[in-house]
Amino acid sequence: MTAAPADAARARATPAPPPAEGRLLREAVRRGRGPAALVLAATALGAAAAVTLPLALGRAVDLLIARADAGSWVLLCTALIATEVATDALVARTGGRTGAATTAWLRRRALAGFLAAPPAATTGTGLPTRLTANALDAGTAPVAAATAAAAGLAPLGGLAGLFLVDPWAGAAFVCGVPLLLLILRALLRDGRAALTTYQEEQGRMARLLTGALSGAATIAAAGTVRAEERRVLAPLAGMRAAGERTWRVQGRAAGLSGALMPLLVAAVLAVGGVRLVAGHLTPGDLLALSRYAVLAAGAGALAGALNGWVRAKAGTARVETVTALPPTPHGTRDLPPHGDGTLALHGVHVTRDGVPLLDSVTLTLPGGTTTALVGPSGSGKSLLAAVAGRLTDPDQGTVLLDGTDLRTLSADTLRHAVAYAFERPALFGATIAHAVACGPLPEPELRRALRRAAADTFTDRLPHGPRTPLPEAPLSGGELQRLGLARAFTRPTRLLILDDATSSLDTVTAHLVARALTDTPGTRLTITHRLTTAARSDQVVWLDGGRIRGTGPHSVLWRDPAYRAVFGAGAGGDAGAGADTVTDTGARRRSDVRTDVTSDVRTELPTDMRTDIHTGICTDPRVDTGTGAAE
Repeated sequence: MTAAPADAARARATPAPPPAEGRLLREAVRRGRGPAALVLAATALGAAAAVTLPLALGRAVDLLIARADAGSWVLLCTALIATEVATDALVARTGGRTGAATTAWLRRRALAGFLAAPPAATTGTGLPTRLTANALDAGTAPVAAATAAAAGLAPLGGLAGLFLVDPWAGAAFVCGVPLLLLILRALLRDGRAALTTYQEEQGRMARLLTGALSGAATIAAAGTVRAEERRVLAPLAGMRAAGERTWRVQGRAAGLSGALMPLLVAAVLAVGGVRLVAGHLTPGDLLALSRYAVLAAGAGALAGALNGWVRAKAGTARVETVTALPPTPHGTRDLPPHGDGTLALHGVHVTRDGVPLLDSVTLTLPGGTTTALVGPSGSGKSLLAAVAGRLTDPDQGTVLLDGTDLRTLSADTLRHAVAYAFERPALFGATIAHAVACGPLPEPELRRALRRAAADTFTDRLPHGPRTPLPEAPLSGGELQRLGLARAFTRPTRLLILDDATSSLDTVTAHLVARALTDTPGTRLTITHRLTTAARSDQVVWLDGGRIRGTGPHSVLWRDPAYRAVFGAGAGGDAGAGADTVTDTGARRRSDVRTDVTSDVRTELPTDMRTDIHTGICTDPRVDTGTGAAE
């Protein structure tokens, strides 16, 4: 059965272009428009109270000096002060709640975009930094926009009040406004560039640190701690330069505005004092002028409000690089209802950075069989396994499961039809049971999956069995692999792919798992460096340099010295002397073999935590092959 042309065309359609820059910022502000409007209204009300208060104070002072009744004006002043306090508290509370909600939404958007994108597109995104510090800055966008918009109300009201009380005092203040505008312009222009550079260097160091922490044991064993320290801390020079530039810009703006504002206030008071002596102003008017001068001088606070908006914009731009990743396109088809899991690859070709990693791979895995994928490190085994389950798409060729192109399947159908287990699985959830089940799972089925993976032998010894919290369950490499296998066993699939998922198991446990795999319905593809695993498989695919060098039973391939060398067995052999070995060139070889090979060599293959962020069966199981590495 082949894919329908319409479905195939949809699956191969070019993904939509990424959203225009700044779209996420607009969405964040629009999402928080209700609370932002409340902040804007409260700030405006507080500004109105602040602007009205000097007039009320001046009138009350004049009446008290004249020994007249000033009770109503004093009450008005009290009400205005209370309004300012209440609006400030409302802005603080609303801003905190809105910032937290927007940050959570941005983090979900970023994580969803990361998981939906092809692994190759997620390389180097620096997800941890974007989900933490950058998302926190971006989450302030709605309130920062409202605050920046309202930040000028009180200063403008203060300036208007100056002219209302005495135009000469207002003119004295206006003389310094052009200089203030130049200061704010410099802050907007230079502050964002410096802050963006700082965040980029911060993300780079976070990526290096994450990699170093995941390989801490290797670093300690190799004695390269100092060298790793220097490598991880290398971005500090760039961070320091960008940070110093940021603080210089902000410090210069704050310093200049801080020096300018008192001078302007002093000029207003000087003019007001002269006017008072000349009899043009009352003592209450002079008090009002002093208050209005302070309000107008609050234009310097615009620098802080604008800086908050700059940080929000810079943080949103960083998060947007993840949310704008083009998602993996999926079709709408289902698999045939009674397929046996036959997998067929036709002319599969994958290139990374101009280097062909898989070259014209054509292969069929009959339904219900076990295929071992072997080859030297760097031969493309993990990449082929990723292509087989559509964790990544080939540049050329097709992959068919029960005759259906994987690219035409819906996402749910694909992920329920294919299961993965990895060499270094990452566990997610509060307890071991949660990590294995990845969702609702009856207790008997959980126990069955643990038993098939030979994991019940150690989970039952834990303080609370499978319900033991993950932090309280120290796991060896083999135990971790068995839990990863149990996770893959929790649901029936047509295709089960094991990416060296038994490499850390002892011989007895590996034998138990192999028996369970034999009873697993569907087709099984396992990357292995174990000679015994290859020998038990129905067929072996020998990969070398991204090409299939040989396919057939292990006993036949074993007669080729190059095949034996894959297992570190030298030139000897133990099966079927004189039998023919079919290679990719079509040549047939004969060799003398012996029966004393018992080696079971295992090679450590590098993976990282992003494998299971992408591939956890509970979310979107995919392997990270986006680094361009073949293994």
